[in-house]
Amino acid sequence: MFRTALRNVLAHKARLLMTVLAVMLGVAFVSGTLVFTNTLSDAYQKSSAKGFDQVDVAVEPTYQQAEGDKVGRSHELTEALLDRSARVPSAARAVGSVTGFTALAGKDGKLIGDGWQSQGGNYWGTADPRYPLVRGHAPKGAGEILIDSRTAERTGYQVGDTVRLSVDGPVLKPTITGIFTTDDGNVAAGGSLALFDTATAQKLFGKPGTYDQIDVTAKPGVTQGALKAELDKALPKDVVETTTGKQLADDQARTIAESMSGMRTALLVFAGIALFVGTFIIANTFTMLVAQRTRELALLRAVGASRRQVTRSVLIEALVVGTVAAVTGLLAGIGIGAGMRSLLRSLGQVVPDGPLVVSPGTVVAAFAVGILVTMLAAWLPGRRAAKIPPVAAMSSVHAKATTRSLVLRNTLGALFSAAGVAVVLAATTMDGSDGQVPMGLGAVLLIIGVFILTPLLSRPLIAAAAPVLRAFGVSGKLARQNSVRNPHRTAATASALMIGLTLITGMTVTAGSLQRSIDRMAADAVRADYVVSMANGNLLTPDVERKLKRTEGVTATSPMRNAESRIDGETEYLTGVDGTTIGELTDLEVEDGSFKVGGTQVVVDHDTAKLRGWRAGSAFTVAYEDGKRQRLTVSGVYQGNELIRGIMVDTRTLAPHEADPGDMQVMVKTADGASGATKDRLVEALGTNPAIRVQDRQDLSDEVARMFTLMLNMVYGLLAMAVIIAVLGVINTLAMSVFERSQEIGMLRAIGLERTGMKRMVRLESLVICLFGGVLGIGLGVFFGWAAGELLATRMATYELVLPWARMAVFLLLAATVGVLAALWPARRAARLNMLQAIKAE
Repeated sequence: MFRTALRNVLAHKARLLMTVLAVMLGVAFVSGTLVFTNTLSDAYQKSSAKGFDQVDVAVEPTYQQAEGDKVGRSHELTEALLDRSARVPSAARAVGSVTGFTALAGKDGKLIGDGWQSQGGNYWGTADPRYPLVRGHAPKGAGEILIDSRTAERTGYQVGDTVRLSVDGPVLKPTITGIFTTDDGNVAAGGSLALFDTATAQKLFGKPGTYDQIDVTAKPGVTQGALKAELDKALPKDVVETTTGKQLADDQARTIAESMSGMRTALLVFAGIALFVGTFIIANTFTMLVAQRTRELALLRAVGASRRQVTRSVLIEALVVGTVAAVTGLLAGIGIGAGMRSLLRSLGQVVPDGPLVVSPGTVVAAFAVGILVTMLAAWLPGRRAAKIPPVAAMSSVHAKATTRSLVLRNTLGALFSAAGVAVVLAATTMDGSDGQVPMGLGAVLLIIGVFILTPLLSRPLIAAAAPVLRAFGVSGKLARQNSVRNPHRTAATASALMIGLTLITGMTVTAGSLQRSIDRMAADAVRADYVVSMANGNLLTPDVERKLKRTEGVTATSPMRNAESRIDGETEYLTGVDGTTIGELTDLEVEDGSFKVGGTQVVVDHDTAKLRGWRAGSAFTVAYEDGKRQRLTVSGVYQGNELIRGIMVDTRTLAPHEADPGDMQVMVKTADGASGATKDRLVEALGTNPAIRVQDRQDLSDEVARMFTLMLNMVYGLLAMAVIIAVLGVINTLAMSVFERSQEIGMLRAIGLERTGMKRMVRLESLVICLFGGVLGIGLGVFFGWAAGELLATRMATYELVLPWARMAVFLLLAATVGVLAALWPARRAARLNMLQAIKAE
């Protein structure tokens, strides 16, 4: 039986080619994902580990937890603690480290790297071993800085050049006195690192006389553990905590691995979808092969082969196919992993250098996926083959589905579908995250139900296309009849395309609706013409609002400031605003009381008021971050949203209690409204600062649109593999169908059907099957998009369903294009069959 199985694989290698390709693509997706993420993770881990070469023990401040009316805060690492660390007998040296956001502008005036990757720090003394100088000298005073070598290479800056930078608002113009090398992960990822002398860094980052971390280096022969033990004895445990350099490197490696796991999981989910689609092709292929070999299998049964042996022979064929697909898929996956790393670099992302990592786990996963998926998909066709009675098969009497089996199948499909719809509808009535799991379960049940019912649905839906197909004459009529001749085969082929289009359509509907809802939220709640914020999300200094208020044409400004406090023993963040202007800059619906902010009068959003049992006139005691308490009164309750919510307090009330106030953003209203000239005036008023963004409502809308467009393009790209596999399935089904119908095709050619008509028949058959899958996929996608929107609407009052008709038309056109392209080779093959040989074929 083993030799028989191998002979069958070699005899049908052309028909199994598409199956090998389908499985190979899925395996390549899985192994490519593992190679890519393992390579990136390994490169970043090795790069970050180098950054701890000069650190044997790190001393960091502990965090004092909030308790009672006391707000939580970090302890400070003072000069005294630095001196005590340096005097430990096993310490060779102790270096104080200060870091913070530093926006460095390129020669074009634009911010270098992403906001969060633009960092600054201090250079210790005249020779800091952490940052080896390649040119120039150490910085001295506020007018000098160092920049990293990668930033210098990207921007063209040289020693002696003047650069523009900003730390928390004002623009500075220091001179570059040196260039250094570093293994900092942010720099490796495309960011920048600027270094000041220690005193300047402490002043700029708002940490005069203190440090973020103290790095202690051990004397030769002293282990990190021994140095840590001495530091633990010398330093107060309630103020600092110590960590060895090895532990820091391990923690960093673990953090990198965790961050990569999210990307790996997302990519593997899409790979799983592609493999799931591939199972339809595998099952379809082996079902058709078994149907074409019924006489051969019957002969085997007649000469003594058991049912188990027949099933085993089919599984051996699947094993060979799966092994070939796994080997080729693994090799292709290694290439994909290397290609994805190169793609990141070509897109401007800086990836640390390192070898391509092909772990044993990746090899095992590739073979496990390739072989198991193929054998599992082939098991059912093999089992069916073993059940064919020898006599019936020898006489070419193919057992058709009985009425009982059809009723059972359709009943089961209807039950699954009904249960799926019911669970999804029930989930839409739940609140937010509570409905996510039920909705996912309902979606799975509904897809399974529709898949089971697809043979039943194929007849009426394909019949609906009959008037269009009649226009193509005999070819159109034959195409329609061929499409419904074997509903199960049509269903399996169409379902592969249906799944991909369901996911694509559902994501498109949800993303489009979310974008419209956020736009509407901003339009309904914000009257301000501009919103000013830091590029990296850090806080603005209060000086920014003062400059904007003095700018020509500005009629009103208000900061949006977060301030930590304690209310009833719990941490609560207050939102500081300008009480005299906030009403002009926002348009929030007041449910109770009046919108009055000033002195001890505050307004509260609906959710907070409901949670704490407040209403207009309620009073409560707040403990500020300096420990002082004050009695505040709720003047009104407003309907909050994702943009504006919380307890609004006048900044004049907050300011006396804040040690280092900072604004999340500043809202600005101008006399002339939003215009290019007005925006230019605001930008100039802030010194053309690379760290600060000035955005009008259209800019905010465009930013949201770019985010959703990027997300959708990524989804489309990842789901493209599933669509490609579905195309292979259509090609495979049509090609094998042409082989099955050789006699019929020969007879049609003999009675006068021309080659052109034969090609048209196959193309129309493919077109009908793909459009059938497209209609089902788009319909399910719209339903799931609506259901997901109903769930989102419980958290977003402005949510409204948006159906992207143009994109859905494109998706349907895509399905039609798939049908036309997939039929090219099978149609050509059918037209070129020799009619006499085809008629004689069995």
